Amino acid sequence: MSTLLVFTIVIAIAVAAYLIGSRRAAGKDNGSVKAHSLPHYHGWWAFLVSALPAVLFIAIWAAATSMYLERTAISELPVHNENSVIASQSLELGMVSGIARGLDRLTDAERQNLPQTFAELRPILSAKGVALATEGQDFMIPIAIEWNKNSKLAKNTGAFIAIALAIAGAIFGLSRIQARTRARNNVERIILGALVAASTIAILTTIGIILSMLFQTLTFFQSVSPTSFFFGTVWDPRFAAAGSGGSQGQFGLIPLLAGTLYIAFVAMLFAVPIGLFAAIYMAEYASRSVRSVVKPLLEVLAGIPTIVYGFFALVTVGPFLRDLSAALSGGYAFIQAQSVLTAGIVMGVMLIPFVSSLSDDIITAVPRSLRDGSLGLGSTQSETIRRVILPAALPGIVGALLLTASRAIGETMIVVLAAGVAANLNINPFDAMTTITVKIVNQLTGDLEFNSPQTLVAFALGLTLFFITLAMNIFALYIVRKYREQYE
Repeated sequence: MSTLLVFTIVIAIAVAAYLIGSRRAAGKDNGSVKAHSLPHYHGWWAFLVSALPAVLFIAIWAAATSMYLERTAISELPVHNENSVIASQSLELGMVSGIARGLDRLTDAERQNLPQTFAELRPILSAKGVALATEGQDFMIPIAIEWNKNSKLAKNTGAFIAIALAIAGAIFGLSRIQARTRARNNVERIILGALVAASTIAILTTIGIILSMLFQTLTFFQSVSPTSFFFGTVWDPRFAAAGSGGSQGQFGLIPLLAGTLYIAFVAMLFAVPIGLFAAIYMAEYASRSVRSVVKPLLEVLAGIPTIVYGFFALVTVGPFLRDLSAALSGGYAFIQAQSVLTAGIVMGVMLIPFVSSLSDDIITAVPRSLRDGSLGLGSTQSETIRRVILPAALPGIVGALLLTASRAIGETMIVVLAAGVAANLNINPFDAMTTITVKIVNQLTGDLEFNSPQTLVAFALGLTLFFITLAMNIFALYIVRKYREQYE
């Protein structure tokens, strides 16, 4: 029985419990005893005690089953006398899992006459629509058969227990329906617990992301000095093979950090004035007809994929700036097609709708009484905007600019196509530079060992980028609180 079918059955039982519970609670409200909760609260109580335990069990059972199947299969895999045992086991485990999923599509007769060699089994699985990425081995077939059998047994057992839990929960919830039962309090406690759990998951996820990068970063710093990483001015990782001695290269962060901040600064320099002025115009000056046309057109820019902006920079903006500089200098193109300026302009175009849309919503949310009071005291519309509306909306605008800056720092595809991948260190906006995110992608792609410095440096770069954005958030929070206190 599939997990989706079991989940559907559980929800159906819970919905039936809700309907029966609501009607039963309404029937007990005869006026002789004042009911504590409305009938629908009793229904929701029956729904929650029926659905929640079963759904939680399904999730836990699925995770435990996956872990059990993988451990069982790993214990039956042959031991390799290689340096990369973990990588070999991972590939073999993926093949076994793929064969086991393919066996589900075979009929009982086909399973009984299953071939013993992978060469004979692969065409059968391919005919059933199962595509295996790599060649398998004959020893994987019995392991996959055992995997398939254990998986079916675990699914059926889990389905039976989940449905039994749903029925037991429905019976328990319906049996507790009385006029004075505090069903509303029970439902609110469950909802509060769900909200706390959601907040906890968000916090734990952030902590997990930090720890996952931190441990790999510490491993990287065992091979490379933190001083040479944070203060190095040369980025030359030298994708050397394992065992090549000291030819691991240089991992200087400064060129990547400079390129990241430089390109983001140029993009913000282009996007913030245009986006903010557009927001002020749409919020304070534009008529409803103009606003209804201009605002959606601006927001269309936010829906364009970044790779399309990259193509636009590569094909149009970069060559245009190069040809323009050649025409101005008499034949010498002092602006490269791939440069900081190209990436900054195109990224700024992409960021304009973020600045304008968020700032427009913030400015529009300023109370109308502030505008009327300023105009009533004799201020002009421009003075009202400059001295009343913008100070009132400043905390929100700072938050919008922070979100925009974070988007600029984390952009990858536009930089790859518009600024290149060369880790240069210069202040000339007409030359090519690159960013931290581009090098993270470069270091994690390829056929390198996962424990090599060339790969682990990506985690050090990611952790550095995380602390940069964290510092930006702290600074923005300080600015917001400072101006809010002045305004209040």
